[in-house]
Amino acid sequence: MKNTLPVGRLILVPALITLAVTALRLVGELARWNPTFFSRQAGGAGAIVGIVWLVPVFGVYFARKLLAVGEGPAGGGRAFGLGLLGLAFVPAAIFLGHALKLSFMAMLPILAVSSLLGAFVASRGWPALGRVLGAYGLAARIPVALLMLVAMKANWGTHYELGPPQMPAMGLIAKWALIGLLPQLTFWIAFTVMVGAIFGAVAAMIGGRARSAAPAVA
Repeated sequence: MKNTLPVGRLILVPALITLAVTALRLVGELARWNPTFFSRQAGGAGAIVGIVWLVPVFGVYFARKLLAVGEGPAGGGRAFGLGLLGLAFVPAAIFLGHALKLSFMAMLPILAVSSLLGAFVASRGWPALGRVLGAYGLAARIPVALLMLVAMKANWGTHYELGPPQMPAMGLIAKWALIGLLPQLTFWIAFTVMVGAIFGAVAAMIGGRARSAAPAVA
């Protein structure tokens, strides 16, 4: 049975939930709420309220939806392994950058390319899930990229406008392109695909075991 769920329809509700979380995060930072939930440090400092935590949840959600219409992976174990392999591209690139003593500016394109390559590898284990996760990643990250431009222009004092300490001074558009547009449309979408693929593969393996364990019906 082929997938009859259009990608846009499949990601619509998750994308709206993600947008709502992004809005809540912005309000919490502007209102100076508890930094454990709404950190204003560069990179977000792992704050509890953030869309990054939705990736595993929606990875499983999309996987279950695809499994229900017969669009599962060729093998759950293979999908899981390729997901891990793809994710490994990122720390490997970071390690290489540190070993070569590359600057922050030099590391940005390397991280962007390595993460996209990792996402491609991760998606090969379950192409249907990879396509859905890629579309969801775009829907989740484009609003963040645009929000970062506005935050940088307005100087709100949120994490959306902060780069790392070693970042050189530069104009608004250049700064946004380097720490807003580039990471959001490369690394963070790739992260969505890689991590979502891993959790989706786990859901497929668990679902497969559950089906095989069910008694046959005469």
